[in-house]
Amino acid sequence: CTLDSEVALRVGGDFFFDPQPGDSPVNLVLIAGGVGINPLFSILLHIADLHGYQEGKGNRHKLGTAKLYYSAKNTSELLFKKNILGLMKAFPGKITCCFHVTQQRSQISKELQPHITGK
Repeated sequence: CTLDSEVALRVGGDFFFDPQPGDSPVNLVLIAGGVGINPLFSILLHIADLHGYQEGKGNRHKLGTAKLYYSAKNTSELLFKKNILGLMKAFPGKITCCFHVTQQRSQISKELQPHITGK
């Protein structure tokens, strides 16, 4: 986004991401805190499946990028972090994540350090 860009936000309720073949590609920004990651992790898995299918079979889905911003008190409370790192590695530039921790007191693992912001 740039200054004055129009964005759509959706908070709570039933939501999903189900692009159809022929739809214009969209870039997703997913924002989660704590256990709120559950439905967004499902969306990331769906995006990864579509990217994998697209690369392997040449399907008609046109996909943009997905950027996840995920916050928790500390890295031990970041659910699915290893899975998310795996998705980022499998689909570089297509799926990215920035973890934010607010009360980390211990050393952050080297694997997570490049993706962590906060205290």
